[in-house]
Amino acid sequence: MSTVHPAVERADALIDLERYEEARRLLAERLAEEPEDLRAWVKLARSHLGDEPDGEKALEATERALVLDAEDVGALVMHAHALKAVGGRFPETEDVLREAIRLAPDYWYPYALLAHWLYRIRAVHHGQTHGGAVSRQALDGFLREAGELAQEAIRLGPEEVFAYEVAWTIADLANNRTVADQLDEQILRLDPQHRAALERQTRKAATGPGVKAAQAATLYADALAAAPDSTVMHRGLDEASYRLLRGIRWLALLCLALAGVGLDLFAVEGETQRELPLPAGQRLWNLVPMAVIWALGALLRYRRLRAGVRVNLRSLIRRRPWPRAVLAQAAWAMLCALLLTEVPWSERTVPQVIFWAGLLPTAATVWFDRRKG
Repeated sequence: MSTVHPAVERADALIDLERYEEARRLLAERLAEEPEDLRAWVKLARSHLGDEPDGEKALEATERALVLDAEDVGALVMHAHALKAVGGRFPETEDVLREAIRLAPDYWYPYALLAHWLYRIRAVHHGQTHGGAVSRQALDGFLREAGELAQEAIRLGPEEVFAYEVAWTIADLANNRTVADQLDEQILRLDPQHRAALERQTRKAATGPGVKAAQAATLYADALAAAPDSTVMHRGLDEASYRLLRGIRWLALLCLALAGVGLDLFAVEGETQRELPLPAGQRLWNLVPMAVIWALGALLRYRRLRAGVRVNLRSLIRRRPWPRAVLAQAAWAMLCALLLTEVPWSERTVPQVIFWAGLLPTAATVWFDRRKG
């Protein structure tokens, strides 16, 4: 294997840093000095496929490389990328990649790349020859062919994340959720911070049957520690946090109900309503179950939440109107409950009005705001 010139190595590093224009200038200087440097032509093609893809220039560079060595696998693979970037030449990539596989049968990447593109190449060809949309049966056939290549890529490169990503896409398109989940596990084994796999697996776990809001919020918070820039998981954490806040209204409504029962607001046939006003000791004692409800249902639960979830709860209240509305409704219901409990009412007409005033505004929105926040 020929030695790579230091200028080409520096250009490759610049491309990795997405400093494509600098890389192109450096490669142009190298090629002016040595026009037969095959690796420089390949890297030049890669730079043209970077920030603002120019398929024609990339194709020209790979063609120059292949003139120097028609059997160079790296040049063939880059040639396939250039063909894809040029309008109308995507189907030609299959022959190029199959030639790369023939020349390097133990190299995983051409298998993975061909698997990634093959079902789309087949769909394009099907559309050109048959017209209309691709049938499900035809698509399944294309996916099986691509899936075999993806499995071979995994066999040859068992530690390569891209091979598993391609296999996941194929399994997902084939609606094979079991295989897709297994592939996500493999991806996360190789790359614990893989954003897409983390998002999929976290959302699956957080939205499963029987998963409570606190559990869902913890799952999202843990995942965000590995992928803090994930918009999907930030949204999921907000949704779970809002579910937690919605639970506060139920606590307030329960306290309101206890206050109504304590005053014996509504007559029951065959039973005698208790005498009003209630003694001061009874009114104070009625606060005890309310305090227990809030201590166990809100304060203790809040203290047990992960620090990240608690921070997000406070942030959500500042950022979104519906969480503030939820807190306002809970506060209003509790104010009504305290009025019912602590004022020495001598008749039930006004307390009944207060009870319904506390209940109806909150109950009217409980079932309709699950997607708000």
